[in-house]
Amino acid sequence: MVEQPDRFRSVPKRSPVAKSPRGKKSPRSVAGQVFVLQVAVVVLLVLGAILALVLESRRASDAEARNRSVAVAESFAHSPGLVDALKSPNPSAVLQPITEATRTPAGVDFIVVMDTHGIRYTHPLPDRIGKQFVGTIGPSLAGHVYTESVNGPLGHEVQAVVPVKAPDGTVVGLVSAGLKVNNVTSAGNRQLPVILGTGAAALALATTGTALVARRLKRQTRGLGPAEMTRMYEHHNAVLHAVREGVVIVGQDGRLLLANDEARELLGLPDDAEGRHLGELRDLDPGTAELLLSGRIATDEVHRAAGRLLVVNQRPTDRHGGAMGTVATIRDSTELLALAGKAEVAGDRLALLYEAGSGIGGSLDVVRTAEELARVAVPGFADFVTVDLADPVLKGDEPTGTGMHLRRVAVHGIRSDHPFYPVGELIDFIPSTPQARGFDSGRTQVVPDLSVSDGWQAQDPERTRQIIEYGVHSLIATPLQARGIILGVANFWRWRKPEPFDDEDRSLGEELVARAAVSIDNARRYTREHAMAVTLQRSLLPRALPDQSALAVAHRYLPAQSGVSGDWFDVIPLPGSRVALVVGDVVGHGLHAAATMGRLRTAVHNFSALDLPPDELLGHLDELVNRIDQEETDSGTGTGVTGATCLYAIYDPVSRLCTVSRAGHPAPALVGPDGTVVFPELPIGPPLGAGGMPFETAELELAEGTQIVLYTDGLVEERTRDIDVGMELLRKALSHPDRDPEENCRAVLDALLPERPQDDVALLIARTRVLGADRVADREVPSDPAAVAEVRAWIATTLDAWDLADLAFGTELVLSELVTNAIRYGSPPIRVRLLRDRSLICEVTDGSSTSPHLKYAATTDEGGRGLFLVAQLTERWGTRYTPDGKVIWAEQPLPAPAWSPDGDRPAPA
Repeated sequence: MVEQPDRFRSVPKRSPVAKSPRGKKSPRSVAGQVFVLQVAVVVLLVLGAILALVLESRRASDAEARNRSVAVAESFAHSPGLVDALKSPNPSAVLQPITEATRTPAGVDFIVVMDTHGIRYTHPLPDRIGKQFVGTIGPSLAGHVYTESVNGPLGHEVQAVVPVKAPDGTVVGLVSAGLKVNNVTSAGNRQLPVILGTGAAALALATTGTALVARRLKRQTRGLGPAEMTRMYEHHNAVLHAVREGVVIVGQDGRLLLANDEARELLGLPDDAEGRHLGELRDLDPGTAELLLSGRIATDEVHRAAGRLLVVNQRPTDRHGGAMGTVATIRDSTELLALAGKAEVAGDRLALLYEAGSGIGGSLDVVRTAEELARVAVPGFADFVTVDLADPVLKGDEPTGTGMHLRRVAVHGIRSDHPFYPVGELIDFIPSTPQARGFDSGRTQVVPDLSVSDGWQAQDPERTRQIIEYGVHSLIATPLQARGIILGVANFWRWRKPEPFDDEDRSLGEELVARAAVSIDNARRYTREHAMAVTLQRSLLPRALPDQSALAVAHRYLPAQSGVSGDWFDVIPLPGSRVALVVGDVVGHGLHAAATMGRLRTAVHNFSALDLPPDELLGHLDELVNRIDQEETDSGTGTGVTGATCLYAIYDPVSRLCTVSRAGHPAPALVGPDGTVVFPELPIGPPLGAGGMPFETAELELAEGTQIVLYTDGLVEERTRDIDVGMELLRKALSHPDRDPEENCRAVLDALLPERPQDDVALLIARTRVLGADRVADREVPSDPAAVAEVRAWIATTLDAWDLADLAFGTELVLSELVTNAIRYGSPPIRVRLLRDRSLICEVTDGSSTSPHLKYAATTDEGGRGLFLVAQLTERWGTRYTPDGKVIWAEQPLPAPAWSPDGDRPAPA
């Protein structure tokens, strides 16, 4: 029974004298009656004590007076020297001071010494000395002690007369001692305030106790008087027997104190059950009797009694833990059991759907989403789940045709030793199977008993026989349908649960599959778009690296799992056997980032054709990004380039110098021939598109065999670790001198990348080579036309030493023209250099920045045909500028392959 402490809060407060409904004053409260009784008892006790005190005081005072008088008189009568004093000429003079000094300490009012005739020698009143003693002296003259009460000179007195005897026993005098009666009774009177004070204290204590009891009763009865309490008891008794819930109160001794009508009916109690011990009630269920006798706390315990399911709650009647008994409430839950079972099933299904909503579709992966569906449905709905999808769905496409070729992508169950087709199996379902019917019609197929389903067994008799022998007995095949497209079939199998699937299970299965189908379709479309973006991006990246002899290059590009990005790299051969290395990163993901990357890569190729220094090239690239941003912002077709970084480096195998400039990009790593890894401090410019700041260039002199490692930030930056940790991992992965660039690529990716990277990664590792002095020839040319002949002779000698005499004629014509132009139109110093690489490279350097231009000379022109001859005799030619002037270069193909089969170094010519 649930307590309701607020039930009586609406009862108004009442005065100590409450009124009945008719307006008459109700009888005095119990506390008031107790108080009146206590006052009467205290008053009677006080009066009785006073009366007893008076009587006792009178008796005690008389006895006290007599005893004290006798004691004092005898003590004085037997005191030494008294007889001699009586025989002295003036006894009063001797005895009067002594008696006056003695009476007060002795506690008497007078001590009178007299002769045998009763004439006083001493008295508290001196004027009474010599007069006759008031009292009886006869018995004392006879030798006896005599006490009496008299009205003497001091008032009402109690006195004792004692004889004074001589040594021979004759009475020679008398001594009387006594005290007034008032002085004796005053001691009893002094006890009267104590009695009255004690009575007052008892009355105050009774008043306080009565007030406390009245206050507690008022609090416990909510201010109700006896009439209201009686009426409330009647109401509660009526309610107790009217409620449809059994109430049983058991005493500490195990006796039944109260049972309402509902409890009697539910427990089958006899009419005379109240007052009897529970152990004597034979019809009471033993389990219920044990609970009621135990006195323990019980909450919603279920007991069977007389074919019913009873829910029992039990609590002690004393909430403070005292042993006063227990109260138990009992209700019949038989009719609610079936409803509770249905509610539990409904709750389990809602929980399953909730779990499906949060557990399916967490990734944009078709196979993983199918696996999530299988895991959610086991074991709450089915014992085994298999998911089959059309092959095009796995590639991101929509199913085509009517063929029932489905690929099994997920199998999950309560046991791993299942007899179903394994994951990856391509299954051709025949038309009679539930899977084929569901795929064709789009409706769920329920097979309550697989052992009698001939259409299903016809698919694969051997396999289906194994499934039935395994114990699988029921199936629901639900098509995975989204946007009107059927993507596959989800199969729910029952093995441990004996009941077959029914229509309610059909609706639950369809709800589960509907949620999974939407997620699978989203994953399918994402797969298609991701594949398209990756294809676009890969088409924009270099498909093959160009042939060059300055660097041995290895590279990797890994697109992110969440979508393509704008990471890219490039290797661009430059004149003079030099090679440019480029790595860039466009912020963002998707087609826009990939397209922007393609535009930047094309621009770098175009700018590198002009043979610009790295800082100038990045400056032009920065202007291009600004222009792209402005165009897209003005047209409203996009948001422009949200951010891009780039690193551009040129390596010269002759001088072993690497010229580097970067725009917001991570610095490269340099791996020395001994395996030492350093990250050089290079000036960093702003990201592309920021504008306003010039880019700086740094020159690094590299030993032969040094590996230049260029990468994008996706390699070292990761959500779960700090960038410093990533740089240290990169250092450790590269610290192996015996690895070539290809091996280093594999080692770096294995060490730094997680299983599913969140960002694209571009990695470029190039090992430097050197074009040795035996392949380089140069000389300075005087600024004199006669020096051209000397140059021709030097060319013939050099080419003959290189076994390239077949190229001597053309090379002499080319260099003659270029040297003549440098002498005529340029400025000193003028130098000529020949490089034997994959081709023969001729270079003429002068201090002028004026560049010659190719043109067609008219038939009447005397000159202007020099560069035309150069262009005809060489494979290509051009101009590049240096800080000190310019270089005019031309390349001629070698007459025969001069490259070793291993591709590592140029073969001897």
